[in-house]
Amino acid sequence: MHILLIHQAFAAIDEPGGTRHHELARLLAEAGHRVTVVAGGVSYLTDRPAGASQAEVDGVRILRPAGYASWHQSFVKRTVSFVSFMLSSFVAGLRTRQVDMVWGTSPPLFQVVSAWAIARLKRAPFVFEVRDLWPHFAVEVGVLRNRLLIRLAQWLEGFLYRRADLVVINSPGFRQHVTERGAAPVELVPNGVDVAMFESAGDGSAFRREHGLEGEFVVIYTGAHGLSNDLGTALAAAAGLKAEALFVLVGAGKEKAGLIEQAAGLGADNVRFLPPVPKQQIPGLLAAADACLAILKPLEAYKTTYPNKVFDYMAAGKPVLLVIDGVIRDVVEAARAGIFVLPGDSSALMEAVRQLRQDPAEAAAMGQRGRAYVRAHFNRPQQAEQLVSLFEALRAEGAGENQ
Repeated sequence: MHILLIHQAFAAIDEPGGTRHHELARLLAEAGHRVTVVAGGVSYLTDRPAGASQAEVDGVRILRPAGYASWHQSFVKRTVSFVSFMLSSFVAGLRTRQVDMVWGTSPPLFQVVSAWAIARLKRAPFVFEVRDLWPHFAVEVGVLRNRLLIRLAQWLEGFLYRRADLVVINSPGFRQHVTERGAAPVELVPNGVDVAMFESAGDGSAFRREHGLEGEFVVIYTGAHGLSNDLGTALAAAAGLKAEALFVLVGAGKEKAGLIEQAAGLGADNVRFLPPVPKQQIPGLLAAADACLAILKPLEAYKTTYPNKVFDYMAAGKPVLLVIDGVIRDVVEAARAGIFVLPGDSSALMEAVRQLRQDPAEAAAMGQRGRAYVRAHFNRPQQAEQLVSLFEALRAEGAGENQ
């Protein structure tokens, strides 16, 4: 089976960012399937060039068509970038031969239009994967405010749900939203982690030496530094902890410069800001942590999410400081793998850090329970097998022939 994935924010294993799709794609390739990815030309984290226009990595063919590329400069430029990729990915997809399945993933939603159009013209099944509830999240966080644009985005979202031969969600919290807007059938292929990537990461001592972290209780956060991530709450907690803990924030995003200024204003000299690193380096980095932080703004919408980083932290065998409520809290509490902190509460986050610092044996046990739990329930090879089964069943049904 030849699977065509349209994904502007695709990140390969040797690049910074979420690599769910490369991990799944290379497992599909190992199982004997052909996978072609049409990806954006710049990293969604750094806005820097992401790779060659054509490459093959781990048996996965990656195409990066030319176009206007921008993620962080302004809302207008980002929208132009999305439309540009929608058009360029459509052309690249049409030129790709003998496609058996077209897989579009959102956000951004525009690229899913390209996937739908390619699928219909090639008379192939169209799979719509929902990674975030866009435009719902954009409205909730205040990024999208124009009423006309909101209505148009909501119409397009529903249009694509109703035209998809299969809608795949990566969190159980998304099911009600998508079904209410016409999605059917809907299948859950949850976020997760390739546990094998973390099994030979070492003890993190090299990373600690490199960054002067010896003897410190280290809290590590990895990922985007954006509006949704509420890292200001983490900085307030760090400022209150001073010599008790050192926070290392690894990543990039449009809010990072402001966060650096905020940390200086708070006198939080126990905070280190580091640039994003490729996924290949994440296991070694997390090995240096005493605890790992996952945090989002206290919005009702974010209770529906399964953040990738939480599964990485658990695979790394580290206790999770979870400042996110909802379905991901259910996972961490079922595994007994960390401490839940009410979102937006910096004082409660301080106390959670102190609790882990004062009981290192229980912190270590949390980490080991978390690793065992994700190995059993959220391991990437299991998800790749599930995805193949869904694709093969869809292909056997002859979906895409008449829509």
